[in-house]
Amino acid sequence: MTKTFFFALAAALLAPATHAAPLAAATAVHTRPDASAPTITFLKAGTEPGPVSPQPAPLGWLAIELPGPFEAYVENKDLLKSLDVKPGAPIRLAPKGDAGILTTAEPTDKSSITGLYGKWTQISLERKLVGYINVGAAGTVSTAAASSGAPAAMANAPINPTAYGVGTSGQPAPIVSLGDGAALPRQFAGRFVSTRRPLMPRRPYDYALNDDAGKRYAYLDLSRLLLAEEIEKYLEHSVVVFGAAKSTADGKEIVIEVETLQLR
Repeated sequence: MTKTFFFALAAALLAPATHAAPLAAATAVHTRPDASAPTITFLKAGTEPGPVSPQPAPLGWLAIELPGPFEAYVENKDLLKSLDVKPGAPIRLAPKGDAGILTTAEPTDKSSITGLYGKWTQISLERKLVGYINVGAAGTVSTAAASSGAPAAMANAPINPTAYGVGTSGQPAPIVSLGDGAALPRQFAGRFVSTRRPLMPRRPYDYALNDDAGKRYAYLDLSRLLLAEEIEKYLEHSVVVFGAAKSTADGKEIVIEVETLQLR
């Protein structure tokens, strides 16, 4: 019995860590361990990033696995007759030539076409990717991550204010800069909802995007949006918005400055 307990305890201590400490603020996930690298997605404050990837990462960065699928774009010329993406072709985060590159196509990729945008094709890429988040240069190293040989996560470390969120202009409230590369607008999909509730305090923004589970993942700033139709047309529908994201002043929420809005 004692021997069994000893081995069980040893296995628990040596088991690989799958998640890092909860994030202190809204955090950008980059394609490379570089604050100016393209942003794949955003994690809200309190999220436990993970699973941690065995991919090496520089000090102050954490590599995590992103399961996908990913909404991305390729040029029509990079589609084969089978409608698969040509191996080696750049897969971008938005339908334009200077958009950030999410990854490059591989022969084993599984993807499906989800839309057409002129000379661009929108795809859903089903592949795990590795993303990088800035966890700061100071803080306590996670014991579990260190014992597993995985990249060290900084437990309760303050997030470097130059490496999360997305810096943009045109908003009077204080914003957090994430580096020039992260400030580029991109597309976001979700359910368009109102944040107004009877007899409840008003939210900072009247509209938001919910994920598939019905949870808000970003507020929507519509102050720059020009629409010829009533905004109520979009309520409770799946939409695609194009705009730059940033964190709120307290770093706990994500706000997208919407430039275009369309039904999905």
